[in-house]
Amino acid sequence: MIQVRETSLAGVMEIVPDVFTDHRGRYVELFDTEAYAEVAGEIEWVQDDLSVSKKGVLRGIHGDYETTKLVTVLHGEGYAILADNREESPTYRRWEAFELSGENRRQLLIPKGVGNSVLALSEVLVYFYKQDSHYVPGRQFTIAWNDPAWNFAWPVDDPILSERDRRGCYA
Repeated sequence: MIQVRETSLAGVMEIVPDVFTDHRGRYVELFDTEAYAEVAGEIEWVQDDLSVSKKGVLRGIHGDYETTKLVTVLHGEGYAILADNREESPTYRRWEAFELSGENRRQLLIPKGVGNSVLALSEVLVYFYKQDSHYVPGRQFTIAWNDPAWNFAWPVDDPILSERDRRGCYA
């Protein structure tokens, strides 16, 4: 069973799966085609990705206009910002922040055209995402983490960035 909540961004859903806990630890079902079809329709997921980051690493803000994503944190704690970059969207150029962790197991369903990012708050962050299309070089956009036009609120002032994220150029 999953709980679903609409966010302030059009089409972005926050999903909280049930977590079973006993003396052995925890068990959680991360994905089930029937349960998620009710939330996202008949998406055909074609690629799973995983990033492992050390504390202070900020990945993103990246997106494209072809890919729906389902993201979650498997281990550690992360601060995710999603940015609506769809000109036709009623929430265009708005963003929302989320705390994701291996403890709370929250997931985000991210539609095409919404930028995705995660900042590692813990010593190690394991970030998992499913995609409904394959990565194609040169088709993604990047929004600078500190773009003054967006006015993002991050809990750090000097994150560890890739060169692409440091430049924050649209591609």
